Formats: sequence, C-alpha cells, structure tokens
Amino acid sequence: MRVQPYLNFNGRAEEAMAFYQQAVDAQGTFLMRCKEAPEGPPVDADKADKILHAEFTVGESTIMCSDGYCTGEAPAFQGITLTIVADDDAQARRRFDALADGGAVQMPLTKTFFASSFGMLTDRFGVGWMVITADPQ
Repeated sequence: MRVQPYLNFNGRAEEAMAFYQQAVDAQGTFLMRCKEAPEGPPVDADKADKILHAEFTVGESTIMCSDGYCTGEAPAFQGITLTIVADDDAQARRRFDALADGGAVQMPLTKTFFASSFGMLTDRFGVGWMVITADPQ
C-alpha cells in the first residue's frame, strides 16, 4: 500500500506541472484532458482542454493532479506539506530556491540541529514544501 498526494490546481495544473519540471525535475507520466474522457457528461467547451487527471514523478514519488472544477480561485492546500529529502546541501539549495521563485519563504534554508539544510516555503501555487538534507551524524 502507498499514499500519494492528489493536488487540485483549480485550472492551473498545466502551468504547475511545467513549473515543477523546471524546479524539481518532475517528469510527466500521464495526462488526460477533459475532452479525452471516454465516458461521462458532455464537457463545457471552455473546459475541454483542462486537465481531468495527470500524474508526474519527483524522484521516486508520484504526485497526481487535476484542474478540478476550474473555479479560478487559488487552491487552499492547508495542513499539507510536501517534503523533498535532498541528496546533499547543494541539491537542497537548488530545489529550495527554484520552488521559492514566486512563492513565500516561511523559514530560509539553513543548518539546524537535525539537518545540514532545512527550510520551509509555499510555492507560487500555494503548495507547502519542506526541503531537508539529513545530517549524516
């Protein structure tokens, strides 16, 4: 069994996936647009090209997402934080800075008592992230 996050971007899923490709080397593995659904109610013309379901990987993890109801409102990812465990401090810095671009840093990436690098941020889509490099000691 596994648990995988499913993110609803309210109409910005394609933009988010492109951002994650640049920021954390995400790789798209599946994408279905609303107009490609094999069954179901007819799709409004303005939502036909929106993402019904997509999957992408970040390292060994799979994240699923969609455009959801395309409300145009910013998604509220409250109480959820995705964590990247970096291989080293340089990788942590690259990932942190890339994810923070257009977002908000809650805790700058720094050395702590439990990690050689640790920081927290919310990216431009409202997704919370922690980036950590475990201290080998």
